[in-house]
Amino acid sequence: MTKVTSRELRAGLADALNRVAYGRERVVIERNGKPVAALVPVEDLQDLEAREDAEDVADLEAALAEAREVGTKPLRTWLTERDV
Repeated sequence: MTKVTSRELRAGLADALNRVAYGRERVVIERNGKPVAALVPVEDLQDLEAREDAEDVADLEAALAEAREVGTKPLRTWLTERDV
């Protein structure tokens, strides 16, 4: 993993993009010594998004299983009971 300042990135953007795209490096961009963003290969981003999608599906399946177990009420009924 390479670290660059935002100023260094502006001066060497083409080089940083080439390192990420072709060298599959990850580049962390720092401002005032703190990491603020990262350049990552597209494949890494796709992997991350696939993991997030899988987590979303697992959460949905868990919520549906809980609804089947506990039961559900129509929204109108729930709102009426809540206002009482």
